[in-house]
Amino acid sequence: MAETVKLSGALTLDSICRVQAEVAGSLSAPELLIDLSEVSEIDSTAVSLLLHWQRDALAQGRRIALSQPPANLTSLAALYGVEAFLPSVQG
Repeated sequence: MAETVKLSGALTLDSICRVQAEVAGSLSAPELLIDLSEVSEIDSTAVSLLLHWQRDALAQGRRIALSQPPANLTSLAALYGVEAFLPSVQG
């Protein structure tokens, strides 16, 4: 079963250090589910961070998935052509 981290509030340049600290202890889990259902705002900084976590996980044989990504994350990922690198799950 995947470990779950639930993020809330804004995931923007102003909050990225807080977000990194919240997730740091869970990044070594073999399977990590990042619950974004309570995220109110996302900018390109968050997209970059999520891609960084995904790249590191894949390099180490781990898996990261996103749960309930907000529409603005989906839009930004599509705009940058990286939606395939940010797998999401239903639920």
